Amino acid sequence: MTLVSMGGPQMGMMMRGARGRDDKEILNHKLAPGTIKRIMGIARPYRLLIGLFLAVVVGDAVLVVLPPLLSQQLVDDGVLKGDKGLVTRLALIIAAVAVADAGASLVQRFLSSRIGEGLIYDLRTRVFAHVQRMPIAFFTRTQTGALISRLNSDVIGAQQAFTSVLSNVVSNVISLVLVAGTMFYLSWQITLLSLLLLPVFLVPARRVGKRMQGQVRKQMTLNADMSAMMTERFNVSGALLTKLFGRPEEEDAEFAEKAAGVRDAGVTIALTGAAFMTVLSLVASLATALTYLIGGHLAISKSITLGTLMALAALLGRLYGPLTALTNVRITVMSALVSFDRVFEVLDLEPMIKEKPDAGRVPEGQVAVEFEDVAFRYPAADEVSLASLESVARLDQAPSAQVLRGVTFRAAPGEMVALVGPSGAGKTTITSLANRLYDPTEGAVRIGGVDIRDVTLESLHATVGTVTQDAHMFHTTIRGNLLYARPTATEEELVDALRDAQILDLVRTLPDGLDTVVGDRGYRLSGGEKQRLAIARLLLKAPSVVVLDEATAHLDSESEAAVQRALARALQGRTSLVIAHRLSTVRDADQILVVEDGRIVEQGRHEELLAAGGLYAELYRVQFQGQEGIPA
Repeated sequence: MTLVSMGGPQMGMMMRGARGRDDKEILNHKLAPGTIKRIMGIARPYRLLIGLFLAVVVGDAVLVVLPPLLSQQLVDDGVLKGDKGLVTRLALIIAAVAVADAGASLVQRFLSSRIGEGLIYDLRTRVFAHVQRMPIAFFTRTQTGALISRLNSDVIGAQQAFTSVLSNVVSNVISLVLVAGTMFYLSWQITLLSLLLLPVFLVPARRVGKRMQGQVRKQMTLNADMSAMMTERFNVSGALLTKLFGRPEEEDAEFAEKAAGVRDAGVTIALTGAAFMTVLSLVASLATALTYLIGGHLAISKSITLGTLMALAALLGRLYGPLTALTNVRITVMSALVSFDRVFEVLDLEPMIKEKPDAGRVPEGQVAVEFEDVAFRYPAADEVSLASLESVARLDQAPSAQVLRGVTFRAAPGEMVALVGPSGAGKTTITSLANRLYDPTEGAVRIGGVDIRDVTLESLHATVGTVTQDAHMFHTTIRGNLLYARPTATEEELVDALRDAQILDLVRTLPDGLDTVVGDRGYRLSGGEKQRLAIARLLLKAPSVVVLDEATAHLDSESEAAVQRALARALQGRTSLVIAHRLSTVRDADQILVVEDGRIVEQGRHEELLAAGGLYAELYRVQFQGQEGIPA
């Protein structure tokens, strides 16, 4: 027996069960009802390829026993009998079998990659599309790394059920049956004696295999910790924080400690694997020696032929590999099934925001925005998330407190309505309902006189445009960020949007102009520049309704003035909901809604609310205390 026959798929099957989960957890995992049926549904488009793949696997497994049998005939009937013609023919047949085996391996690899990569593509695109439609509450709770793991580790683990796991199990079972049957046919005595060392072989295979699985789990955990640190530090915000606090030595030492753990774990795995292979090769060599010892005496006494002895020795080398691989087959199979189960778990989480089958469209042109007796509470954790994606034992099922109560107002077409009030009053929640990031618990939100739950999400998103206080930019060019709003926009339209957003002159001074990369989250731009670019994106979208969520809250006076000029252009002729922290920016609003504890407690124009002497007047006096004309 050689090291080659013990490596590759056999070692891979022993280790595959270790991919990040405890063996007991895997074996005790209860699959959701219908999991196997759903897996078959996923595989249905590939059923012909899978059938052909299994046929090639079976054929390749059959080829395992042919060379030893041909060698037996070559020795007994060719060499010992001096038949040179037979020796030549058998040698050519053995060569042909080797070529066929190599060809089968290539075909098997081709089919495996076609099936595997196709399944990965199907599962990833389904999960990605499904996650894209989850409510924003899902993303506020979910760990990004855990979610990405479903698209990577679990999808690949599921794919292996139809490639590596399926082919190895089928191939090893067939090979084991054929090899053992052939050996018993040639000499049941030698076969039984050779199998005496089987327990000595299987015990270390199971024990060392489990030990290596534990070591791989440890290395994966250490790798995850190291990767998490790199992700945090290499993010723009993280890099800025570490530089501002000036702790490079401590950071270097912490990373070196994590990297050393990964290094040491890798060395341990390598040494354990080498020792494992050495021991198993030794046991196999002892079994081969025992076969030669007993078989040699039998050959001398003419009980068996010399060719039979050589065939038995060759077959013995093909017996232990499949046995080793099948020692942990339960863990291997369950690992793949659990991966499928975890992927289905995400796909089964229903989006809270659903589009009706008969949904219409938002009316075109200027439209009114109406809230009618709207109440809202944020969904409980178990309504929007999964415990496994939050790294908790179980999700909180307690309902959240009521956030909005009896909110009623109307923003007429082309009218600007400002939302003001203390932090946590519910202003952003109101705008989130207008965007349909959430649906109201009670009441209705209408745009153009139509309940937004009765219109398509595409037409709603085309109608409502939003600029937040921290406008997000993708790590691409200015052009790419603008075209995200309207992919068909022409160069002239891009320039017009930038001009109206008061940022065209800046873009023209950049070395690459529109093709300048803005960096991660737009960090290569200042706050005011990023906001004006977001407004340009909004103008390119040309929505009928504009939502501004404190778009100038964190800007300096100069940047705010530039952004305000851009906003004036963006709001012209559009219905708008504007959340304002600085009350000076909304004095000219058609309506000002004062929100407190989830209710609209005051409503009117700036002068009316000041004269009323209520909460708005108090907020205004506090904000402008000490300034000329404003009483302290």
